Amino acid sequence: MSQQKLRFIIGLLSLLVSFASSNLTISLLHAQEKPIKPKPKTELPPGIAWEFDVPYIKDGDTAQRLDIYYPEQQPKESLPLVVHIHGGGWMGGSKFPCDARMMTAQGYVVASVEYRFSQVAKFPAQIQDCQAAIRWLRANADRYHIDAEKVGVIGGSAGGHLSALVGVTGGKKVFAPIGENENMSDAVQCVCDIFGPKNFASVMEQAEKDRNVKNIFKFNTPSDPYSELIGAKLSDKEKTTAVSPITYVDKNSPPTLILHGTHDALVPFAQSEEFEAAMKKSGATVWLQKFPGAGHGGGSFGKPQVLLLMKNFFDKYLKNADVKIELIPEAELAQ
Repeated sequence: MSQQKLRFIIGLLSLLVSFASSNLTISLLHAQEKPIKPKPKTELPPGIAWEFDVPYIKDGDTAQRLDIYYPEQQPKESLPLVVHIHGGGWMGGSKFPCDARMMTAQGYVVASVEYRFSQVAKFPAQIQDCQAAIRWLRANADRYHIDAEKVGVIGGSAGGHLSALVGVTGGKKVFAPIGENENMSDAVQCVCDIFGPKNFASVMEQAEKDRNVKNIFKFNTPSDPYSELIGAKLSDKEKTTAVSPITYVDKNSPPTLILHGTHDALVPFAQSEEFEAAMKKSGATVWLQKFPGAGHGGGSFGKPQVLLLMKNFFDKYLKNADVKIELIPEAELAQ
């Protein structure tokens, strides 16, 4: 195995672990603190530079910043971009450290986006921030050697929700644009959603009916990240419809790879089954990789065949690679 491929696999493994661990602290976080910090140290593949805490909205909130990892030298051709959106129940988490940065070893530019938390601003602030970041990245494509026509997004849990929402609403101006660069597109070419919620209107019922695991959240209370995100009870049809990626699915939704465990106590597995069915019904391309017995993350998500599936997915849609996307037999992933 080449050193570059090894770095890529290690990076994706760390990324999957971080998606799960970022959600363990969401109930402990009560306020978003985003002080301006000095650039921290981080390990990078050879020839990769990075910029820390770059504002994507001029004079914006201190959360409206991103980190970007890109080649030090001008490549022969512009490179595809992968945008990472972190998890944390829309209440916590951080864009740094970003283990997806190791994808730069395989010829990608990587950006890790911060966004305002629900304690600071209610939905749709979070999706508006992510879309503003994507438009800013396209406006600065030449500076960072980005192919503006090849943009993918990846996120886990809350970041998976926002990634899916970026995908199905891209270019539609469903949410009022903020910041500059409104002439730039916020559409993406593919989405990797790792156990993200997709339908706030059905999540309570699905959690109640789940025979595999009891959901840990007390819905419609201050400790519930779902209702806290929208600032209303989950019975509010208008708000649950607006926040749910499933609302916007159509035949033009970008190809989406979903990874989800059947015993997830934070986001019911049925959320991904429901979204998969909606995508297929609309004629959009979707894969749902089932992890039997897995919870909200876990060791099976880091298996080599899972990392290869993710790599092939991005290579196919962002590099036009001639690879076949094949789901992994469930028996290989069972816990």
